[in-house]
Amino acid sequence: MAVPSLDEVRAFFRRAPFIADLGVDIETIGAGECTTSLAVAPRLLQHSGQVHAGVLTTLADHTAGAAAQTLAPEGSFVVTVELKISLLRPARGERLRCSARVLKPGKQVSFVEAEVYCAEGGGEQLAAKVSATMAMVSQKHLV
Repeated sequence: MAVPSLDEVRAFFRRAPFIADLGVDIETIGAGECTTSLAVAPRLLQHSGQVHAGVLTTLADHTAGAAAQTLAPEGSFVVTVELKISLLRPARGERLRCSARVLKPGKQVSFVEAEVYCAEGGGEQLAAKVSATMAMVSQKHLV
């Protein structure tokens, strides 16, 4: 499968209503790799002032899926079958950045890791680490 262009991936992200509503931006795409970002807004915080864990998880899940999709067999879509997140520190700051890479691609299942960083004042701190297993599903099964 040819790696999609940045514009193609941006259009794909816009077709996912939840991702579009969150405001996830795609920054880079490559074979087995993807980087996204998200501006931190008050609606994404929990009562303690840190970014909600669900936001970190969603950002990592979608970014990992996009990285896996670049290596998926023609005619397949990637779906998450397992995801584990380790929340390393409270995510406080101005922007989240997620970087995902495929560690082991496959015809039926791929294994992906992602890291979510929180940026504030020119610096970044690792806030979460994610491991995900992605399954390849035929497009005809999704219609």
